[in-house]
Amino acid sequence: MRNVFAIALAILLALPAGAVAQTTGRANASLSVEEPQARVDQLFVELKRARSEQAAERLANRIRQEWMRSGSASIDLLMRWSQKAIEDKKNDAAMDFLDQVVTLAPDYAEGWNRRATLHFAMDNYAKSMADIGRTLQLEPRHFGALGGMATILKNSGRKEAAMHAYERVLDVYPMMRSAQTELGTLADELAGEGI
Repeated sequence: MRNVFAIALAILLALPAGAVAQTTGRANASLSVEEPQARVDQLFVELKRARSEQAAERLANRIRQEWMRSGSASIDLLMRWSQKAIEDKKNDAAMDFLDQVVTLAPDYAEGWNRRATLHFAMDNYAKSMADIGRTLQLEPRHFGALGGMATILKNSGRKEAAMHAYERVLDVYPMMRSAQTELGTLADELAGEGI
């Protein structure tokens, strides 16, 4: 498996820059490097102002789409392969792909987040938390990573820390209903324990 992967990666890395740009649909050289970050920043401003759960969810989906764009055809391909392996319940293969993503693109937050999610699904909570930490270093507003951290903290009995994590989620994504519900439940539980 690793040999096939290494050959495929070598072929992708050997493609001329124009071919890579064509395959990703990003051949427009006039786009600045900062433009994607500016789009994400603007989407977060709109997400904070969203007045309905549906509008917020649409904005959150657009943010997720922006996060998925690595800027590299090779990394995008590895991410697609990892997703397919996860769907096919081939977690070891998916982990191999994601290990390559974070090695080749250590500043790509979504690679770390995807690997954190896979570690979580495999009940490797310590490894998941480590990858969540790296995700949040790269993108402190990553509501998916914050939500994952909150879930792990809650499941491990650290209710107060989980509450703070859900508060951080709601700071960047105020209309996230699941975080609102979890925060309310934890607040009630902690108030009941204090009685």
